[in-house]
Amino acid sequence: MRVGSFVLAAQFPGQGQGEALHRAVRSAEVAEEAGLDSVWLAEHHFVPYGTCPSAVTLAALLLGRTRHIRVGTAVSVLPTVHPVALGEQAALLHLTSGGRFSLGVGRGGPWVDLEVFGSGLDAYEKDFPDSLDLLLRWLSEPRVASEGGRFSFREVAVVPRPQEALTGSGTDTEESSCGPEVIVACTSPSSVRLAAERGLPMLLGMHVGDEEKAEMVALWRRHARAAGRTPEEVHRAPHVSAGVAQIADRRLDAAETLQKAMPGWLKQGLDAHVTVDGRARSMRDPLAYTELLCGLHPVGTPQLCADRIAATSERTGITRFALLVEGSGDLATTEENVRRLGAEVLPQLG
Repeated sequence: MRVGSFVLAAQFPGQGQGEALHRAVRSAEVAEEAGLDSVWLAEHHFVPYGTCPSAVTLAALLLGRTRHIRVGTAVSVLPTVHPVALGEQAALLHLTSGGRFSLGVGRGGPWVDLEVFGSGLDAYEKDFPDSLDLLLRWLSEPRVASEGGRFSFREVAVVPRPQEALTGSGTDTEESSCGPEVIVACTSPSSVRLAAERGLPMLLGMHVGDEEKAEMVALWRRHARAAGRTPEEVHRAPHVSAGVAQIADRRLDAAETLQKAMPGWLKQGLDAHVTVDGRARSMRDPLAYTELLCGLHPVGTPQLCADRIAATSERTGITRFALLVEGSGDLATTEENVRRLGAEVLPQLG
């Protein structure tokens, strides 16, 4: 079982953006101190839901400040960047960190980001598979050219090549020399199929429960087998389950901490999203969504949290977790939450 934290750099009501980013960085540093496996960084633009506009940039900072913990993006939004530029950054972080970087990518949403960055709605609605394939080629081939589609360019050399052997890293050289891990955020059957056909593990969101996640894993396995993936590849795919974790001596206290803080953050954060084309959007009720998350995820005593993580793993087959630990909105409470996760929950998971 590998448990990590999920960092949004959320700006809670009354807080400054610098305060949110400081809490994000500090929580990642404490995660390494506490013995967590990984830190996963979200990316958002123009909204206080998350104040990190570049997950790969924040990952670079955290990789420089840590020595052992894996740092991943959850996710880098592919429609708003050039796949080659992102591939170059991923290769650089992979090589300079000794193989501790994971690149999570996703389609994002139909937000005004597409207008600001000039990529357009087609980049979100149609071009994600082609962009993903170009990214994967960049991370696996010595030279790459692209003809037609959104990106067209002559053949160029891949520099630095992510397959270069890593030295002095303290990591498994054979595994690390294969290049950075790539995972795909999946929210629909089409995205599950896309990931499965390419043999890429999924990142599954915190808004869905064990039953739906188990169904998505089963669907991924069917598509992966149909695409010719080996039984070992299918069985050992390292999918990641996102969730929320809040630890207290009583479940009521843990849930109350989140119910006091998260609805205000969710309301101001989600309300700030603007669609690029004026389409209607349905937003979740902040209090009901908080209560849903408390019911789905490890929120409560250390024993309850360990049992819930173990139960999710048993029901879904997923053994990697990215847990939102900043739901209180308070730095000291977040640090204590991370430390208790490491000291009181992880030992019970074996």
